Amino acid sequence: MTLRDDLQAIADVREGEAMSRHTTFGVGGPADFYVVAASRAELTRATLAAREADAAVFVLGSGSNILVSDAGIRGVVLENKANVIGEPVSGTDDLVLTAESGVPFASLTRHVARGGLSGLEWAAGIPGTLGGAVVYNAGAYGGCLADALRSVTLLHPDGREEVVQASDLGLAYRSSAFTRGLLQEQVVLDLTFDLDPIDAATALARIDELETKRKASAPRGRNAGSTFKNPDAHPVWWLIDQVGLRGHRIGDAQVSEVHTNYFLNVGQATSDDLTALIRLAQSRVRDQFGIELQPEVALVGEGLA
Repeated sequence: MTLRDDLQAIADVREGEAMSRHTTFGVGGPADFYVVAASRAELTRATLAAREADAAVFVLGSGSNILVSDAGIRGVVLENKANVIGEPVSGTDDLVLTAESGVPFASLTRHVARGGLSGLEWAAGIPGTLGGAVVYNAGAYGGCLADALRSVTLLHPDGREEVVQASDLGLAYRSSAFTRGLLQEQVVLDLTFDLDPIDAATALARIDELETKRKASAPRGRNAGSTFKNPDAHPVWWLIDQVGLRGHRIGDAQVSEVHTNYFLNVGQATSDDLTALIRLAQSRVRDQFGIELQPEVALVGEGLA
């Protein structure tokens, strides 16, 4: 039996699938094997099949917040569609809710708000899935995942499942134990949140308010969200504006004229175009301000990872 055979017994397998079809940048070369895991069970089985064959595994959520190399991704890409949301149960002084890691964060936010639960309103416009959100400790408008997260269930390479408390994940600004390489081989299966009761109409009104605010400032077009993390001294958009890069292009990669921490694919941009623009912004800000910009967008795949 080959790895393809093993994976095909679990879910549909595509070889040489263009990652540009699955990323919000619209950029990315072929994946050796591309598997859509429609459930938690399929995600688990496909991960373990790949591990048994010593193949690298990359779990894909919504394809936001990543820049994939034009050379593609070696090994197995697992698109995570595990999207079951549990019923809230009473905790000590709040309500506890568990959701699988393939649930889109924005969908969960509205789901819990309609159910009269508060704590995630700030996440209504975040495009990624819960699995990616915990890896990068997603945040917006003064809130972040660490504020509401109780625990996660991880799948270890040997097939063990382990519940890990949020306090043990090293959650910090746009980073975690995952981004620091401490939990590199683990796959997030589900997340459990501590939420508070609220009037549903109040929660939904807050979500609509933040959505209106986001739409007014976030550029349209193919992008991966914020390109860089904000340093302490100044917001990134101001730094990039000050070094003269508003609207600057390299090939079909462009710094947005609306919000300079958003980089866009305005045509047929390549990963080389976008990484060159990222490096240029870092170089100019370093030279003028002595600040080292840290990418928020993850560089993934052959030659970038």
